[in-house]
Amino acid sequence: MSDITTNQPVAESPQSEAWSVFRRSGLALFGLALLFIIILISIVGPMVYAVDPFDIIWAPFTEPGTVALVPLGTDQLGRDILAGLIYGGKATLLVGISAALITVIIGISIGAVAGFYGGLADNILMRVTEFFQVLPPLLFAMVLVTLFSPSLPIVAIAIGVVSWPATARLARAEFIRIRNLEFVNAARSIGSKNGRIIWRVILPNALPPLIVSSTLSIGVAILFEAGLSFLGLSDPNTMSWGLMIGSGREYILDAWWVVTLPGLMIFLTVLSVSLVGDGLNDAFNPKLRER
Repeated sequence: MSDITTNQPVAESPQSEAWSVFRRSGLALFGLALLFIIILISIVGPMVYAVDPFDIIWAPFTEPGTVALVPLGTDQLGRDILAGLIYGGKATLLVGISAALITVIIGISIGAVAGFYGGLADNILMRVTEFFQVLPPLLFAMVLVTLFSPSLPIVAIAIGVVSWPATARLARAEFIRIRNLEFVNAARSIGSKNGRIIWRVILPNALPPLIVSSTLSIGVAILFEAGLSFLGLSDPNTMSWGLMIGSGREYILDAWWVVTLPGLMIFLTVLSVSLVGDGLNDAFNPKLRER
């Protein structure tokens, strides 16, 4: 009697399926590659191009491509634009990631508690969320930075504090959708505590849209940092792309590169984050997957 074997397709894990969908998007892969290059330049660049971005090394307003020592020109003080772009990327990305992390922590915590418990807790937390949501985010961040020292940690905290309401509402909606499903009821039936159900049972299943929202929050935080720096509300002792734009905004008509080049870096970074976020949205959303 011979063995009969059947060739049955092996089911992909959710992570493998999401990656297979993500990599089918050319724009998502382009965004991921672009973001990797920007991060790599920000990390490795200072080791390769060891020029202090605050040092005055050549004549002010030297145009890009005219002097080999400063290939991207100099600003109004004679500082190297290329050095500013390399060193400024690290500060800008750190602020963006830190602010997004604060946004996620506050938003998920409030949204999870409101969506899981409902009732009075939901009403109170949603009224708090609505209060923060109606405040002008940039103006509120300006007030917070002005009240404290304009350092990068304060800027990151201020951006995170004003940006969490959308994440909280999304987390609340996901918890309301999931809290009465069978596997959650099964966890309750075996005596699991509410804390375990929230963080170990429901949250992992609510993560896909929250991951997408968190990714896009990085781009929003980078734009916020650039706006605050443009208004002079950032750490003047730490080079960032926003600081470069803010310090050179008065000379844009005479020296376009002083503002345009750091603005281009911000644009490319936010674009790459947005493309990655769109790719993650397609990968994690079963309605958008190609069958």
